[in-house]
Amino acid sequence: MFLVSLGIAIGFAFLLKEPGFSDSQVYMIFLLVFAVGLWVTEAIPAFAVSLFIIAFQVFALGNKYFNSAPENTEHYVQTFSDSIIWLLLGGFFLAKAMAKTKLDESLFRVTLKVAGSNPKNLFIGIMTITMIASMLLSNTATTTMVLAAIMPLLNTLDKNSGLTKAILLGIPVASTAGGIATIIGTPANAIAVGALERAGIKIEFLDWVIYGLPIAIVLTAVSCFVLIRTYIKDKSPVSIDFLDEQQIAPTRELSLHRNIVIVVILVTIGLWGTTSLHGIKAASVCAVPLVVLTLTGVLSGKDVQGLPWDTLLLVAGGLSLGAGLEHTGLLNHYAKMLIAINLNSMLLIFIFGFLAMLLANVMTNSTTSALMIPVCMAILPTLKLEVSLIVALSSSAALVLLASSPSNAIVFNTGYLEQKDFRLNGILIGLIGPLLAILWVLFMT
Repeated sequence: MFLVSLGIAIGFAFLLKEPGFSDSQVYMIFLLVFAVGLWVTEAIPAFAVSLFIIAFQVFALGNKYFNSAPENTEHYVQTFSDSIIWLLLGGFFLAKAMAKTKLDESLFRVTLKVAGSNPKNLFIGIMTITMIASMLLSNTATTTMVLAAIMPLLNTLDKNSGLTKAILLGIPVASTAGGIATIIGTPANAIAVGALERAGIKIEFLDWVIYGLPIAIVLTAVSCFVLIRTYIKDKSPVSIDFLDEQQIAPTRELSLHRNIVIVVILVTIGLWGTTSLHGIKAASVCAVPLVVLTLTGVLSGKDVQGLPWDTLLLVAGGLSLGAGLEHTGLLNHYAKMLIAINLNSMLLIFIFGFLAMLLANVMTNSTTSALMIPVCMAILPTLKLEVSLIVALSSSAALVLLASSPSNAIVFNTGYLEQKDFRLNGILIGLIGPLLAILWVLFMT
């Protein structure tokens, strides 16, 4: 598949080359098609594709022996230190600290106890806490955490019970919806913010919450309603005694670390939400978790090594690809061709929203956003904010296939579900998600 992607990319570079194209533009056509091919086929890891993108740009675009008009390629490499990378890194530190101190599990246990033994209330509690946790944790980490916490409950239920299926099908939706709510919830959001920042449009942490949180709540609520009506028919109380049986008293050190993490989370989120008052940028606020959590010993060097650095590389590569398409003028060239067709702007927005959802079903929402946002911004230059938000938010509505989201694969691996079980929720969220994102973003802007 690597060689097939390479051959197709070379072919497209020759087919799409126009007389007035510079060497840099031809190289970017090749790189774009090749990167898409590698991302879709997964011939090599996604982060490796991003490393290749940056290396190729430096090698081909900045080398006088391969480019008749060599460029300054520093801005392609500097994406590693982009503010969005630091923002995501801060989120990773918070998520790691919560997991290490088992603060996430404690929060989950409290929620289940409050929900009680009523099947519907219990299910709603699981969905709610999953969505909330995913605002800081990745959807993969959230799904893994929640699934581990409720497995004792699922083991007491019949494998084919409606409650079992509802919970397992609801977790991926809630964890994905929660990721929509904040900039750090999923890399796709960070990519959109980074692209907008490069275009001179600032989106603060609280600004994104205003756009994303209502969509997250509605998607979670709709999924809850549908799954309850479809699967939860039995109203018999469910035993939650396993919560007390598994509870282990924390040590003094663990309690201290939990308190530190709670304070850090509150301070960090508080600073993120009040940027307009103190003027400290969201990326700069991330110094709080990075410094405090390591200085106090909550996170060790080994913990830091275990962070998802591959995700940061993926985002950096996506930003570099977008920068290359923009700096070489390739985006503007094809954008002018599409603008000449005179398609209605609203029609294009709807097309972009649902196309982002469809593409994200066969590739990650991060790669979908990295590819589509720069193109869409060039096609609709007067609606850069709207189209960037819509593409990023819509790409998170991809849940139809097992491969569409790691969360789907995680719950499927329990053996309690069949592939066909994902169709109802996946199609529902796939249709409602982009539509809701489009209408809400246009209403808010």
